[in-house]
Order: sequence, then C-alpha cells, then structure tokens
Amino acid sequence: MHVNSCYEFHCAMRLVLSGWNQKNMIILLFQGKLSIGTMASFIGYTFTLTFAVQGAVNTLGDLRGTFASIERINSVLSAKDIDDSLAYGLAKELDNKETEDSNGRVHEKGTVNTRYMSALKSSSSCSDLAWSGDIHLEDVHFSYPLRSDVDVLNGLDLVIECGKVTALVGSSGAGKSTVVQLLARYYEPTQGRITVAGEDIRVFDKREWSQIVSLVNQDPVLFSASVGENIAYGLPDDVVSKDEIIKAAKAANAHEFIISLPQGYDTLVGERGSLLSGGQRQRIAIARALLKNAPFLILDEATSALDTTSERLVQEALDLLMKGRTSLVIAHRLSTVQNAHRIAVCSDGKIMELGTHAELVAKGGSYAALVGTQRLAFE
Repeated sequence: MHVNSCYEFHCAMRLVLSGWNQKNMIILLFQGKLSIGTMASFIGYTFTLTFAVQGAVNTLGDLRGTFASIERINSVLSAKDIDDSLAYGLAKELDNKETEDSNGRVHEKGTVNTRYMSALKSSSSCSDLAWSGDIHLEDVHFSYPLRSDVDVLNGLDLVIECGKVTALVGSSGAGKSTVVQLLARYYEPTQGRITVAGEDIRVFDKREWSQIVSLVNQDPVLFSASVGENIAYGLPDDVVSKDEIIKAAKAANAHEFIISLPQGYDTLVGERGSLLSGGQRQRIAIARALLKNAPFLILDEATSALDTTSERLVQEALDLLMKGRTSLVIAHRLSTVQNAHRIAVCSDGKIMELGTHAELVAKGGSYAALVGTQRLAFE
C-alpha cells in the first residue's frame, strides 16, 4: 500500500510538471485511464503547491511594504522631506520670537502650534502683494536634483513689473523653462531668492501660491470631463456659476466653438482634450485662467503650435487676459513679444539684455541677431 501511494504521488508530480490541469485529469479518470489514488495525489499536490506559492508572494509583498515604511520613517526623521516653505517660514518665525529674559536666557513666545500656524503667510496676504508689487528673481542659481553638477541658472536677476508684460526670450537651453518652473514653485532656487513686493515667496504655502499664479503653456492640461468642468477646474463648485463660465469663455473667444459642439458646455473633451483642436484647447485654458482671476500670469509658448487663424484668436484672448495683470511671456516667435513693456534676453542662465523691442534692436546685440535670424527665415 505504501509502495502504491509513493508510485501514485510520483505519477501526479510528473503530470503537474508536464502541464496537466484538473480538467484533463478528470477526463482521464472517467475514461478509466487514471486511478483514483493518482487523481487524489494530483489534487493534493497542486493545492499544496498553490498555497505555498501564494504564501511566498504574500510574504514578499509584506516585506516590501515593511521596508518602504522603514525608509519613509527614516527620511522623515532625517528631515529629507520637510517642505521648503514650512521650513523657511518656521525659521523666520523663530528668529522673530526669540527674546532675552531678565536673566539673559533665551526664551520663545507662544506655543509650537502658534508658531506653526503663523509661520506661513495667509493666502489673502499673498494675493494682496501679488496685485500690488513687483516679482523679483534675485541672484537666482539653480541645478536640477538629478544633475546637481550642471548649473542651469547662474545668478539670474529679473524684475517682473506689477501690472506690466515682461517677455523672456533666448535660444533653447538658455533657462527660460526653468524660470517658469521656479515661478510656479515646482522647484525652489538652490541659491538666491524670489520675492513678491519684497517678501520671499517661501513664506507662503505652495498651495496658496498656486492660487495667485495662472500658467498657460503650449500643451494645456485638460481632463477627460466636460468643457464647462475644464474651464471651472480648480475652483469650488459653489463659487462658480454657469453664467460665469460662459462669460469667461466669451472673453477667451471660445464660446462660439463651444456652443457648436454636440452637447455644448456639457460635451466631453476626451483624454487630455484629444477631441479638440490645438486652438480650441488653448482657448479653454485661457478661459480657465480668466475665471481664476489670478494676479500673476505666465504664458509659456502659448501660441507657438497654432496656425495663423487660431493664433490670431488666441492672441486676442491673451491680450485681454494680460490686461492689468503682472505677466511673463516666454516665446521663441518674437512677433508675439515685440509689444511687451520690457523684453529680457536670457543666455547661459543669466539676463544679458533688457529693454523694449525698439531699444534692443537699436542696440544691435543678441536680441537684434535673433530678430534678424527670424526675418531671414520668413523671407
């Protein structure tokens, strides 16, 4: 009996390793080509193997989760993930709170919770400063974390005047896109600072700062939702009305094409706005920026990928959007920036020239060379 059991178990193992499944085994059993003992051994072996593999997989998953948790705890304890804004705000607050008592010892006023709540400025303060003050990049240096040995910005200094349009031009790789990312606070300068009305922007929470900045770039971010939802995206539902969405769309030269869509403002735009043309996506992004009514506007190559007709419509909407706002325009196509109040020429991570279109052309420097090159390209 023992010999037979061993033989049947051996047969079951061979069948498993040969790729047989339970369905095939049952067919052989009914055909009388397989004994009940071999069938039972096969089922027992497969269940045992399945549970063993599943247990190993679960154990491996638990171990990975444990190691990830340990790494996260270590990173927090080592202060690697402390938010730059909070760290800066707390440091500044601590400097202001420290006083000396009568015995010459240093003590701090207020509790830790009080310092935490007051360290970062309020969003209303941030908005007020942005509506009334210049934005200044002061001796800004920057290197991307994965390429810390490469300096993208090398002491860049630029004042973006309040309520005026400042254009930033230059060849590819000069640092223009990096300036946009720093102003949007996707990164913080490795050296130097960015101020609004003289206040370092690191004293503001990044979420609050994002409320005063509108960014319209070459490939605007649209979501797989309706046109109206994309225009109102980022604002509370109880704040935005349908009338306000339509008003913003009209100002952005988007209302006419929207009402021609199958469901009008309820029409789905597809993933990343794939069901709309480039010009239509841009005008929806501009309508969103108008509705947001942020004091600081960044246009990053907003019309570079458009045809002549679409560019005219988008440019008209942009002109309305920029009116009365502090605006930074990034462009390769110099025809779109020649009416800016000031044009800054960026090269090797620094501002090399600064002035109006006429002043820079008369100067005969880098900007004049760029203008000449683009004229030749169209002749």
